Amino acid sequence: MPMAAADIEAMIRAAIPDATVEITDLAGDGDHYAAKVTSAVFAGIPRVKQHQMVYAALGGRMGGVLHALQLTTGVPG
Repeated sequence: MPMAAADIEAMIRAAIPDATVEITDLAGDGDHYAAKVTSAVFAGIPRVKQHQMVYAALGGRMGGVLHALQLTTGVPG
């Protein structure tokens, strides 16, 4: 069963409360998404670590319920 975009957004926001999250369904199949996540907590943190924080927020669903996520992270402004 595919994961809904709203569920992805909610999980990220639960783990990173100040995050601005934009989710795009890339294929219209509920299985391939792009996410743009911006948060002040990412300041000074390498991009790889930022991505790891987002993947951790998804609780191991990557590669399972959530097949593909094109991820862009950064700080606001």
